[in-house]
Amino acid sequence: MTDVAVLGGGIGGLTAAHELAERGLDVTVFEANDRFGGKARSMPVADEPATLHGEHGFRFFPAFYRHVVETMERIPTDGGTVADNLVETEATLIASTTAPERIAETSAPDSLRGWLEALRPAFAEDLPREDVRFLLERLLYLLTACEQRREAELDDISWWEFIDAENRSEEFRDRLAYATQALVALRPQVGSARTVGTIYLQLLFGQLDPTEPTERILNAPTNEAWIDPWVRHLETLGVAFQANTPARGLEFDGRRVTGVTLADGETVTADEFVLAVPVEVAPAFVTPELRRAAPELGRIERLETAWMNGIQFYLSEDVELTRGHQVYADAPWALTSISQRQFWTDYDLEGRGPDEVEGVLSVIASDWDTPGIHHEKPARECTREEIAVEIWAQLETHLNGADRRLRDDMLVDWFLDPSIVETETGVENRSPLLINTVGSLRNRPPADVGVRNLTLASDYVRTNSDLASMESANEAGRRAANAVLDRRGGRGRAQIWDLREPAVFEPLKRQDRLRYRLGLPHPAAVTQSLRGVTRRLGERV
Repeated sequence: MTDVAVLGGGIGGLTAAHELAERGLDVTVFEANDRFGGKARSMPVADEPATLHGEHGFRFFPAFYRHVVETMERIPTDGGTVADNLVETEATLIASTTAPERIAETSAPDSLRGWLEALRPAFAEDLPREDVRFLLERLLYLLTACEQRREAELDDISWWEFIDAENRSEEFRDRLAYATQALVALRPQVGSARTVGTIYLQLLFGQLDPTEPTERILNAPTNEAWIDPWVRHLETLGVAFQANTPARGLEFDGRRVTGVTLADGETVTADEFVLAVPVEVAPAFVTPELRRAAPELGRIERLETAWMNGIQFYLSEDVELTRGHQVYADAPWALTSISQRQFWTDYDLEGRGPDEVEGVLSVIASDWDTPGIHHEKPARECTREEIAVEIWAQLETHLNGADRRLRDDMLVDWFLDPSIVETETGVENRSPLLINTVGSLRNRPPADVGVRNLTLASDYVRTNSDLASMESANEAGRRAANAVLDRRGGRGRAQIWDLREPAVFEPLKRQDRLRYRLGLPHPAAVTQSLRGVTRRLGERV
């Protein structure tokens, strides 16, 4: 018996446990894996006391991540907090097989030239002037649309259609349509204008805000820099942790959850239950009785997932590239990477794994459906070995120009996310990522679903950040904790922040709110290309 049983030890579950334990509740966290952290966790590559770590994918903390960073500031370490392990990046390398490399600065601008550079690609010289004008009109549309219009109208149109990508220049599509896909799980053809546009603006605002780092990453593998200190701190608050303890189902009497059945047949009882399992697992917990009591739970199964998984290459040389991300513009598998050694300053690389390892290149593949250049088939049809070979080949074609920065002889070993499991026809992904698709907002439940002692804490919950991410999972955990605290009364609430947008647009949003209530379109609704109008008219004829 415990006050609160949290099912799932990812970011959402740990956040809910943190907020509740700080306010005196007895919390137990049940996790199916042997390590906590969910998709954010790092994993030892061998069964040895000191070994290298692999990652599901590298961690990325843009400026608008407020909830998760504030939690990190409350996790003590020797002489500071976990937030001190965040390191600011300086530049992003955009590598191409058909054009010269470009460097995009990510540090805060400190000069007029710097500000103009930060505003790219909106003002890039190689974009046609009409595309720049159209982009500005689209962004102003977003910034002046009221929240009701964003949810009711912009969530039902794709970002691809909203920015008229099919009828714009190739440079515009490459720079804008795919701008967010490389770093976050947003696909321009299927993601809504509401979600992709909002996140694009948040990334842009973060780069223009001199008071906040544009983006940060961790100075060590995720569990060492963050998750393990977090678990130790929660244990000092009285949280009990049960690893390797998957839950099988919820027992529901028609009014409240009476227990959770574990995989070994044991039943755990509690006053409150927090369901913090990932989106691909959650539907298994939704019985017909729960669906009738809380219809929002039944819509979780309609949410879609995609593959976005990582591989680490352990190198005999430290290939630094840029002090930040690398984006491989022409890579068919939509690759991004970070050369980790320059950031993992507190990670004893020499004392782990093979002696010859001097560098770690962490790569994420976001497109598993497009044929590659070496094996000429999609990633999901390859073996794990073929995936590693193919990704390495795509990196080489982008990075090896006049100077060969990657050589086959420097590759010591690799570690592919173990969620990628081989089958007879290729691989399956046992840890896919939620993606925001057109119209999916209506299928995302609130943290408090209306069952008197059940709340949700995962990145598919409706949140302000509205993105499958650590930030959204943390916010969902806070919302779940607040629902529990509200029911128990008098214990305070976890803080939740809105996304920040320039206050200068508030009067225009209020005007649009009135127009929306009157059934009138947004003033900029007619902004579109002549070619787009012609195409749509032709489709109707």
